[in-house]
Amino acid sequence: MRSWIVILAVFLSTVIAQAQTSKVRQTVEACLAASKARPNSDTCIGVTSNTCIGPDEGAKRDSEVIACLNSEQQQWDKVLNASFQALAKGLEPEQQKKLREMQRIWLMSRASTCDFYQDYFDGTMANPMIANCMNRETARRAIFLKGFADDMAQRK
Repeated sequence: MRSWIVILAVFLSTVIAQAQTSKVRQTVEACLAASKARPNSDTCIGVTSNTCIGPDEGAKRDSEVIACLNSEQQQWDKVLNASFQALAKGLEPEQQKKLREMQRIWLMSRASTCDFYQDYFDGTMANPMIANCMNRETARRAIFLKGFADDMAQRK
């Protein structure tokens, strides 16, 4: 009997997580579509995590804040990867090489930038700050690459 309860609980938590992920994806995509006139705008950053966290971040446990930020970051990662792939397909081989190098350097820069919170604060309060940094920097990069990918799509 207990094993069925555990199986049911795992199943339900998976279904709920998938529904939440879908909602986050739709919200990010809707914001990006609405902000096409401002392709490099930061207005969509935090579009789901801010709502998830609520008006009083201190009222949530750090793990809850981090989960909100990580959920949004996963969607930005998908936008980033799709934009990177679309852009790379339209570039000449030498430009593709430069794009990959630029992305490799950005990944190192993001890690160094966000890891600095741990170095500076040296404690658990750095963890939500690191998650916020990772979300923000990933979103900015996704928006940056999406601008190029959208431009390339219009040119063809």
